[in-house]
Amino acid sequence: MRTRLAIKFHALLERHFPERRVFLRSDTDTRYMRLKSESQLIAFLGASAIVAWAIIATAVLVMDSIGSGNFREQAKRDQRTYELRLNALESERNQRAAEAIAAQQRFNSALEQISAMQSEILESETRRRELETGIDVIQTTLRRTMKERDSARSETEQLALALENSESGSSLDGGTSDAADPLLGFLTTALSETAIERDNIIENAQEALHQADEMAAQIQLMRDQNDQIFRQLEDAMTISVEPLDKMFRAAGMSTDSLISTVRRGYSGQGGPLMPLSFTTRGEDPSPDTLRANRLLNQMDRLNLYRIAAQQAPFALPVKSAFRYTSGFGIRWGRMHSGTDFAGAHGTPIYSTADGVVTHAEWLSGYGRLIKIQHEFGIETRYAHLSRIRVKKGQRVSRGERIGDMGSTGRSTGTHLHYEVRVGGKAVNPMIYIKAARDVF
Repeated sequence: MRTRLAIKFHALLERHFPERRVFLRSDTDTRYMRLKSESQLIAFLGASAIVAWAIIATAVLVMDSIGSGNFREQAKRDQRTYELRLNALESERNQRAAEAIAAQQRFNSALEQISAMQSEILESETRRRELETGIDVIQTTLRRTMKERDSARSETEQLALALENSESGSSLDGGTSDAADPLLGFLTTALSETAIERDNIIENAQEALHQADEMAAQIQLMRDQNDQIFRQLEDAMTISVEPLDKMFRAAGMSTDSLISTVRRGYSGQGGPLMPLSFTTRGEDPSPDTLRANRLLNQMDRLNLYRIAAQQAPFALPVKSAFRYTSGFGIRWGRMHSGTDFAGAHGTPIYSTADGVVTHAEWLSGYGRLIKIQHEFGIETRYAHLSRIRVKKGQRVSRGERIGDMGSTGRSTGTHLHYEVRVGGKAVNPMIYIKAARDVF
């Protein structure tokens, strides 16, 4: 059976691959090689395999070239999109920075205006008290003058009555006429002096009333001016305090607790922001006094807000060109406790609030790390630095340069890893940065 199948297979091969002879002739001899059907089949299959492999490899290379071209184009498009997005973010950041500078200038201008208005209020109140004192003196003088006028009128009536009696006596006894002449002259002189004194008293009284009217008009004018100053101050307080109040609430900070904490740290007494007291007679405060004290309380609150804003991390740690590369939250299955700012190697890093440096050296995966302790239980961390410019225990201010951007520790490139911790727990730093965008 096997021999029959072999014979048929060999016949089939002979039909397609007949036995061939290859002659090799030289100058002296002629030889030949016999190519059997099996050898030709093996050579054909080998050549076919090589051709098929070449075709498949060529096709794979062509497809890979086409695909890599598409990938490169897609990567270029993504890169252009990313660059456009970065440029837009940088433009927005620059715009925000310009707005923050303008807001700070408006804030400083408002404070200067408030200080000037406060001085004007105190001066106006001083003038008002002087005018009130002058009116009291004029009223006392007027009352004394009126009493003297009444007394003079009474004396005039008594002298007139005495004169009438003397004239009637002289008509009855002509012998006493010579004796009555001196008395009559004395009475006439006294009446004349009394009349002159009465006219002077009336003139002084009219002048005092005129001065009182003028002072009343001045007081009313001063009250109108004070009212205008109060309204301007109240508007300035509204414009200045409300954004700060909103900023602290957006950052999740209790304003009452915040002000109480700041006040404990700045407990000095006296100065221009103390409540006013315009009377020492135990009287109830006037409406202007109450209004001025409300404004002073608001100004005190604004001042405490400004101090608190310097002590909380509302500023950006990087002021040069940068891009956000990683935010707060879960990343690659692990918690990323801060925000990453990428920039050029050596980019200046700044403290985001007033505080005290508690760590300024290498720490494991953080690399070169700075920790700063602030008020309200807040701590900020600045990691992967190439250089540290502060020392442990050093007090730093907001905006003070503390280090340079680098790639130390567990880092895949030059960037700043920035953390904010409240009570030891990491929170999103962008909460504070975004809350301050409309204020600073």
